[in-house]
Amino acid sequence: MSRLAKPSSGSGRGENTGRVRVEWRAAVRTPRKDVLLRFGFGTGVSLLAAVVSALFGPFVGGVFLAFPAILLASLTLVAEEEGIRRARDDARGAALGTLGLWAFAVVATVLVRHHSAWLALGAATAAWAGVSLAAYAVTWAVGLGRDEQPTSDR
Repeated sequence: MSRLAKPSSGSGRGENTGRVRVEWRAAVRTPRKDVLLRFGFGTGVSLLAAVVSALFGPFVGGVFLAFPAILLASLTLVAEEEGIRRARDDARGAALGTLGLWAFAVVATVLVRHHSAWLALGAATAAWAGVSLAAYAVTWAVGLGRDEQPTSDR
């Protein structure tokens, strides 16, 4: 996803518009090394979670599965290729999405005991989307991140 407008003249970089959009072509242009790095981080943490789960039980192993392994690889690549400001923006987005995941977990846990799995997961997904978007709207409204001056941060 990107928050960039069309590239500005000369620099080849876009300007931050605050709008979120999907750039499907960017996924196709992603270098194989970057894709392998992301999968490597994800696989490594999943294997660690499996080992921890086998040694200490599923509850402790599940905590390791919640670790955002791909985020670390992605932020590293974004910082290298697009600069630290873009990586910081992505980290903020991940934090806001995490609030939504908490809402998902709470709603799913409460509803799955008394309703069908489809209803519980549907409601939990709606809670995730609602909380994540509300958190984004609040941070946008209070101007979080707008205080940063555009600089060459590469």
